[in-house]
Amino acid sequence: MAKKILVTGGTGFIGSALVRRLVKDGYDVRVFDNNSRGVESRLDDVKNDLELVVGDIRSPEDVSRATAGVDSVHHLAFVNGTEFFYSKPELVLEVGVKGMMNVLDACIEHNVGDLVLASSSEVYQTPPAVPTDESAPLSVPDPLNPRYSYGGGKIISELLTINYGRKLFERAVIFRPHNVYGADMGWEHVLPQFILRMNGLMQDNDADPLPFPIQGTGEETRAFVYIDDFTDGVMNVVEQGEHLNIYHIGTQDEVAIADVAREVGRALGREIEIVPGALQKGGTKRRCPDITKLAALGYTPKISLAEGIKHTADWYVAHADKAPAK
Repeated sequence: MAKKILVTGGTGFIGSALVRRLVKDGYDVRVFDNNSRGVESRLDDVKNDLELVVGDIRSPEDVSRATAGVDSVHHLAFVNGTEFFYSKPELVLEVGVKGMMNVLDACIEHNVGDLVLASSSEVYQTPPAVPTDESAPLSVPDPLNPRYSYGGGKIISELLTINYGRKLFERAVIFRPHNVYGADMGWEHVLPQFILRMNGLMQDNDADPLPFPIQGTGEETRAFVYIDDFTDGVMNVVEQGEHLNIYHIGTQDEVAIADVAREVGRALGREIEIVPGALQKGGTKRRCPDITKLAALGYTPKISLAEGIKHTADWYVAHADKAPAK
């Protein structure tokens, strides 16, 4: 009999990609989401092959109902998107902390011994070394800055998973995504915002190169991982990850944000000129994971940044009419 897995946050960008992969690989999948930010249509191609439970991760009753009868919980439900860290920090923490406690309580209630937690690179904010391995110290540099609502919530989630996991779970394992991107990833992230803003500027400006304002100097770096590669990495963790272990998922291709913007320009058919601006307080200058630990489980990213950005840009330009009004 196929292993039955509950995926919380399963209609979100990352959650739905994981759900489709689990179904493809033969797992029996139950999805839990309230669709406040997720979209059920992301699962249209597999909707007849899964069970969908609509509920709120903040509700103990809803989470308990969704957890009954499963073999493993993959907990991805969280409020993501940098805009929300600043505008709704109390919601980010409520969903993060209440949701984590509800998942743990439901697993204990229903004797579910396997838990996989989606954390984040935001837990260590400004890392002491780049590339950064899983042993980097976790940090909330300024509790007064609402940005750290997200990283703080993920730190709490990691601590709860590890310390409940020691005695109450057969396996509790954590993965930290690093700048996952792709088509239909939402509207509140840097790549969709670059694509849509640049596409809009192109309609009104024939300048070559096209002036393109950004936050910061553009020298800030990230390492982006395309959603298909990322999902491969999650499956390595799901199938081989060891109890009380943490795994970084991403690429080690560290790239300057200015070069990311230029790559978006190439995908849209224009050369651009970076116009530096102020960086939001709390932004990190460099971030790139060390993926040695996951590579030992067989993980190898395959999709280049240029290829991934082209796929992503094509989708956002085609769906620009669906972007929320500012």
